[in-house]
Amino acid sequence: MRDAVISRDRTPLAGLPAGARVGTGSPRRAAQLLDAFPRLQIVQIRGNVQTRIDTIAAGRVDAVILAAAGLGRLDLLSQATQLLDPSLMVPAPGQAALAVECRSDDEAVVSMLSALEDPDTRAAVTAERALLTALEAGCSAPVGALAERYGADLVLRVAAGGPPVVRHVASGSVAAPADLGRAAADHLLNTSAGLTAREGGPAGTHYASSGVGS
Repeated sequence: MRDAVISRDRTPLAGLPAGARVGTGSPRRAAQLLDAFPRLQIVQIRGNVQTRIDTIAAGRVDAVILAAAGLGRLDLLSQATQLLDPSLMVPAPGQAALAVECRSDDEAVVSMLSALEDPDTRAAVTAERALLTALEAGCSAPVGALAERYGADLVLRVAAGGPPVVRHVASGSVAAPADLGRAAADHLLNTSAGLTAREGGPAGTHYASSGVGS
């Protein structure tokens, strides 16, 4: 569920010089990147995975940030310069999770699909989605959320708004993941980060035109 960096000459983020341009179309990634590396410049890019990677060779950016899971599914993960630790770049809610949708009244299909069910993934995604719902935040909001199980506990790591990004870690019972997500949202809504998340854009983030997409 991590994010990955692909850069020119395989230079990690910490080694990029001041003013280096990093491409992303995600307000979440932009906010967290500028929070950790304020010397860097964000360039908004659009397109499929390969199109975004190609902006490096085209000279529009020095690096791009993409979901590691997406790179892996396209057999492109070997191009990654580094995988970002969730303590630095909290991934998007539900990132890397796969779901199969079916009619709730089709008992035969529901029974067949139950073999694919992963309880830990369901608990994690339930907590992350409950957080988003309580924040009234959409997919373009600068909100990162990652829930992980530790025994009977579920730990939810959140990064919202920014820069500056407000980070919060909450824990609760793995049996009540939605309650955990709502509790974390209540905490954020008592800070400016909660309001920023609802607005759907990272405050203080400046996008430079790259000529790619809108």
